[in-house]
Amino acid sequence: MQNPIAPLLESANRSILGKQHQIRLALCCLLARGHLLIEDIPGVGKTTLAHTLAKLLGLNYQRIQFTSDILPADIIGASIFDPEERSFKFHPGPIFNQMILADEINRSTPKAQSALLEAMEEQQVTVEGKTYHLPSPFFVIATQNPAHQIGTFPLPESQLDRFLMRIELGYPNRNAERELLRGQSRYHLIENLQTELPPEQLKNIQQLVNTVHVSSALLDYLQNIITFTREFPDYPCGLSPRAGLSLLNAAKAWAFMDSRDAVLPEDVQAVLPSVAGHRLRSASQDSGAVVAPILERVNVL
Repeated sequence: MQNPIAPLLESANRSILGKQHQIRLALCCLLARGHLLIEDIPGVGKTTLAHTLAKLLGLNYQRIQFTSDILPADIIGASIFDPEERSFKFHPGPIFNQMILADEINRSTPKAQSALLEAMEEQQVTVEGKTYHLPSPFFVIATQNPAHQIGTFPLPESQLDRFLMRIELGYPNRNAERELLRGQSRYHLIENLQTELPPEQLKNIQQLVNTVHVSSALLDYLQNIITFTREFPDYPCGLSPRAGLSLLNAAKAWAFMDSRDAVLPEDVQAVLPSVAGHRLRSASQDSGAVVAPILERVNVL
């Protein structure tokens, strides 16, 4: 039986050229019920990737442009007085959609950035003491510009840790860029995309991802990685228990995408840079370089 993920990946690769690995990582993140951070320079396709995934998954999509003057109420919503009913009525903000693109999140102030914390972690928001649940499924794909660019506010560690994965897109290769220059607008391609994996089917697949088998030996390998990060002197702090769970869930999703019912060490290694890089690195380091000591020194049992 064909893996239900395959048609989605094929459609995405036709819209976003030369980024097969990054698309696969992004989808892996969503299957693992995680939020995704895409860090790169403007114009390499970060917004296009988010919009493409929303269309292929049939999700309600909303882009929020983060700026230096954006307020939490612009994201969450606010209670406004209704003169007819003589009471305050809550007006939901753009966060009440199934997929949120938090564009250039590090151009906003920490106060606005923190407005996403409860939504990302709890899938709910609280306004004036009342809790409002967000739709299901719910994903945040945030983009940020490199820290050296003007007008950026670095995300604090607590915010970074809410993102299961961080990826970079980079420039396209020469062949992909040639096809991009000769082809039609990406915007029109995305608008014509059809849903490949409806939300209900997506939730069913997420349940199947949870059932992927993890052996005791694999858990030993995973724990050895976590312990190494806590003891290696080059890392300011090691991976937290939540980061360990994120790594395990991502490895399960990666195995499922390869049509396997058990996690292999190669699955952990495939997702390790994207899951652990932003939790261990300094601002100037590449994620691959950050996790290189782990892959070199932690042996597979």
